Amino acid sequence: MFIFTAFGGMMMKKIFILLFAAILVPVGMSAQAQITTKKVKIEDFSEKVTKIVLSGNIFYDASLKEAVRERWVISPYEFCSMADFQKMCTDGDYYFLIKVKGQFRRESEPGIEFLSLLKGGEGAEKGLDSMLELITFPYAAVESPSGRETVFLPLILDAIQKHVLSSIATDIVAYSPLSAYSNNIVKIRDRKVIMAEDDLSAEVLQDRERYLKEPLVVTDVDSADSYVTGNDSDAVVSYTVCPEDPEPGAFCYKMLIDVGDGELYYFRKHRITRKTGPGFLVEDIKRIVEELD
Repeated sequence: MFIFTAFGGMMMKKIFILLFAAILVPVGMSAQAQITTKKVKIEDFSEKVTKIVLSGNIFYDASLKEAVRERWVISPYEFCSMADFQKMCTDGDYYFLIKVKGQFRRESEPGIEFLSLLKGGEGAEKGLDSMLELITFPYAAVESPSGRETVFLPLILDAIQKHVLSSIATDIVAYSPLSAYSNNIVKIRDRKVIMAEDDLSAEVLQDRERYLKEPLVVTDVDSADSYVTGNDSDAVVSYTVCPEDPEPGAFCYKMLIDVGDGELYYFRKHRITRKTGPGFLVEDIKRIVEELD
């Protein structure tokens, strides 16, 4: 944004000169500049092998293998160990889907596990932060995960793949936060929107009649998850991820995911405070109900 001052006339002349100079930039230089964009860097995704990194936890690895075999369709894939990842992470011919622990600045220890899709390349030996990140998606609590993560894993993989394809299509998506998907909420009018009670904040539950209105369907966790396991393609189901015992400074992630294809229709996070606990907050519910009305 330009700020105009008393020297506005002179500023406009400079702007015109700069714009004119930009027009004269050789096409070759323009093409070279595009190489730096994320979209261009990941255009080879479907041609490269995605290494699915196993954790060594037999339960997680078994569910991951099953979900990948059923749902991963946008690139060739191979399973590998953590040791393999450490050896191959600097190789730009591979992408890696890996489970990582996230710790925020105010947390005393990591509280949430994420699934992160990264591109191999030079400098990766310095750490995951040095790798090109395509998407990092909240998966489960580090301590005492609820088990719902296994139910939602196929949908999470679908959401990750959709995001990658959209990122390859446009830099707008490639550089946008996942919260941008909340703009999709208007697309689920006339759909079954299933909210698990455990996904709702205490404030919402304390005044159910005021906030939990149609078309929301509020039910227990098992019933909500049955829409996922039953592949009810007409349903959109809530899913939240936060630490088992969230301390102030931790984050809670809130999602509405399409059971049919993993489309994200709502994605927000908020910081846990002494007054604000986990789950969909009043502001979340109000926005969802208003958009669906």
